[in-house]
Amino acid sequence: MRDMSFQRARTDEQRNERRRQILATAAAMLIEMPVAELTLTALSRRVCLAKANVLRYFESREAVLLALLEAEIADWITELESAAFPGGGTAGERGDRLAELLASSLVRRPVLCDLISAQATVLERNISAETALRHKRAIHECLTTLVQFTGRHLPELGDENAGALMRTVMLIAVAAWPASRPPQAVLDAYAADPDLAVMCVDFADVVRRTAEVTASGLLARSR
Repeated sequence: MRDMSFQRARTDEQRNERRRQILATAAAMLIEMPVAELTLTALSRRVCLAKANVLRYFESREAVLLALLEAEIADWITELESAAFPGGGTAGERGDRLAELLASSLVRRPVLCDLISAQATVLERNISAETALRHKRAIHECLTTLVQFTGRHLPELGDENAGALMRTVMLIAVAAWPASRPPQAVLDAYAADPDLAVMCVDFADVVRRTAEVTASGLLARSR
């Protein structure tokens, strides 16, 4: 491996650029492999840095992936805010359209979904309290923006219920993503017994239906 440490970043701008390079490389790798298979060794090789030099910018592999998660969520929010969203119709109809938008946009972002599904069980297990605080503040800011986005399209919910809706969507995405991508042995079992087909999980469908039902219930309670 060619070590690029001789080009040590010395200014804030250079350090930020190096961080962006590491994050971009990790994002590219996650298109090729799941989070569980991305190691610090493989990342350092791909980015052409020694592991020790990667750790100059991020305290651990998990810290890299948490920073990438923050960037992926921010990109997703940008997509949502720029998406066409018809404003007419009843609150229920708008809730259904919002559910469809959330589900369809998430399924197009496998890297984001993979990171979300690993956040609590893997990525938050090897970080310092300082990194955890910074990460949670970043995620809280993203959630606040998502609540504001929801409120613009479903003002009938109010901030508290809009927050409940978005938290539910994110939590169901955490569970549905790995369930919708079973290992080959499970796929073979489904193929061998047609009665097991009902156990297959369609990620977009589960997220959409959960968001629809949650929005409908919250709207009913807010009346």
